[in-house]
Amino acid sequence: MPLEQLLNDMLKEAMRAKDAKTAGVVRMLKTKVMEKRTSKGFTGEVTDAVVEDVIAAYKKQLQKAIGEFAGSGDKGKEQVEEMEFEISFCDKFLPKGMDAAALEVAVKEAITTAGATEPAQAGKVVGAFMKLHKGKADAADVKKLAEKLLTK
Repeated sequence: MPLEQLLNDMLKEAMRAKDAKTAGVVRMLKTKVMEKRTSKGFTGEVTDAVVEDVIAAYKKQLQKAIGEFAGSGDKGKEQVEEMEFEISFCDKFLPKGMDAAALEVAVKEAITTAGATEPAQAGKVVGAFMKLHKGKADAADVKKLAEKLLTK
């Protein structure tokens, strides 16, 4: 079943069950997909890959927001809990990331592919890595590891 249809079904089920938290997350994801569909320059169909990209972008946005709300008292604590729920919900739709050992092997391959020889070329390594392993690791983590490996 396509992810977009799955989201529609999940929304209906959450509404029937009166699960406001799940319904809210699904509505937000559906809104983000609609924004993508109607965005300037977007052509074609909304495939599962597009929906996954939208969900991954929303998850990343939530992760950044958690840092901002973490130090803002009780109200911030409630927001953080809500965001953590939304992040865990998004994880259901995203491919699992690489473990540390697999990530290091993949980054070493990307270093070879990119021909990088110094830490300043970490951006090239990230580009080579993402071409092969998009969605499997965060670009910032790849860059840090590449810089570490290139300084040795």
